[in-house]
Amino acid sequence: MKTNVIELFKQKRPVVISGPCSAESEEQLLSTAKELADTGKVDILRAGIWKPRTRPGSFEGVGVEALGWMKKAKEETGLPISAEVAKFSHVFDALKHDVDVMWIGARTTVNPFSVQEIADALRGTDATVFVKNPLNPDIQLWTGAIERLQGAGITKIGLIHRGFAQHQKVKYRNEPKWQLAVEMKRRFPDMPMVCDPSHICGNRDLLQAVSQKALDLNMDGLMIESHINPEVALSDKDQQVTPSVLDQLLSDLVVRSTSVEDASFREKLDVLRSRIDMIDEDIMKLLGDRMKTSEEIGHVKNDEGITILQPNRWEEIIEKSLVKGGIHGLSEKFMKAYLKIIHQESIDHQNIVMNKAGNNVVK
Repeated sequence: MKTNVIELFKQKRPVVISGPCSAESEEQLLSTAKELADTGKVDILRAGIWKPRTRPGSFEGVGVEALGWMKKAKEETGLPISAEVAKFSHVFDALKHDVDVMWIGARTTVNPFSVQEIADALRGTDATVFVKNPLNPDIQLWTGAIERLQGAGITKIGLIHRGFAQHQKVKYRNEPKWQLAVEMKRRFPDMPMVCDPSHICGNRDLLQAVSQKALDLNMDGLMIESHINPEVALSDKDQQVTPSVLDQLLSDLVVRSTSVEDASFREKLDVLRSRIDMIDEDIMKLLGDRMKTSEEIGHVKNDEGITILQPNRWEEIIEKSLVKGGIHGLSEKFMKAYLKIIHQESIDHQNIVMNKAGNNVVK
């Protein structure tokens, strides 16, 4: 009998999903599962059955045989089990082996044809399905995957935030882009969202900080990879931790309340939020004034027959603003993002002005 996992998310926070990146052998999976169960902190066992690797030649999973090991682990530990599915046959095999939760991986979410195939395979079932964000930061693809499942009559749906692929090597294996996860929570407020720090980090040393950030953003669960002996893992060994290390990591997390009934607290918060609202209103008014001034500059440029973009002026603005932003406690990362979008809006306003004035300006 399958566990109602969605109900579990209503009872506990965070719900912890853990297990090896790949089910490599029956002994490895069962040993890991038993140690995870013994921590008393893991709610759902996970393992990769089919591993869609970026390039051929890497370990691509044991396949259907490993589902039998998962079912045995479920019987011996009492933990619900979860696995990734990427096509029709995967869904059939997972249902046959009483998998409690299926998840659609990032490489599959990016392909609407594959998502639709899975949705069609699930039609008429009472399955629980979680959807990982697509590899690229396209929130419409993520939303579309949810809508395809809903269109097939699936009602037990959750989200998994695992970060987004990037070309250059930076701190994280996959850039979190937390704002996209927050937007998905806004779009689907009744769906549980699980953060996958393992795939965001790609490095076990960063797991603690990312897990804490996810909880502070009010995510409902964590999916963290655990292996009985990560150093010999056949896939993603650097991001996996032993069950005992996971136990300590979870113990060190601070789980903050999502709401407080105390009237004094609410009053203080309301005062501060009112202040924020007034500041936001002032900012919008100033931005509106700034754009009106940009339009006036557009008229002057048009009269003189010069281009909208003036690179030297733009570089000057960036240099000065980064210094001023730092004085006011604003990070360089924020200032660059802010300046970029403000600059583009100014260009758009000037472009409209100069087009109306009759110039042949390329949009």
